[in-house]
Amino acid sequence: MLQVISILLENKPGALMRVTGLLTQRGYNIESLTVARTLDPELSRMTIAVDVDDTQRPQVIKQMNKLINVLQATDLTDVPAVIRELVLVRIRMPQETRTAVLKEAEIFGGRVVDSSTEGFAIEVTGAPEKLNEFIDVMRSYGEIDVTRSGSLAIGLETKKLRLQPPVATFGAGSVRPVREKINA
Repeated sequence: MLQVISILLENKPGALMRVTGLLTQRGYNIESLTVARTLDPELSRMTIAVDVDDTQRPQVIKQMNKLINVLQATDLTDVPAVIRELVLVRIRMPQETRTAVLKEAEIFGGRVVDSSTEGFAIEVTGAPEKLNEFIDVMRSYGEIDVTRSGSLAIGLETKKLRLQPPVATFGAGSVRPVREKINA
């Protein structure tokens, strides 16, 4: 079964490698991985969908939380969460089916991001199952190329991670911050 894990980690070299290395060492297959910086440039949010036995899921989270650079790993598989993916589809089709393709894209909440005489590039976001359906429908209209992002997830529980601010140390040779005067 796919386990969706949300990880808050330090934005440092090697952090991604440690997380993926842990999963690889234990023989788990990563289905998708998405990582990007948060509002705090020193932190990143990683979302991983990994194929894990149900009995091993708690152990994976415990092991993730022990890794260097990982501040919090959370299993979002069975808790209230929003999980979305992005798909970009380039479709080449005959002129007479263009209107039908546009209507289908609209039904799936897609939007055309590029248009040419040969066809369209369409982006759609949504649950993975919805995107699978969209891709199947587009195949029926013509030749397609597909690029798909990994899952993005955010938990809907009210728990919030409380991080302590770094403690400033002023030892010998260090410089204390200086406040600038503001001229009024």
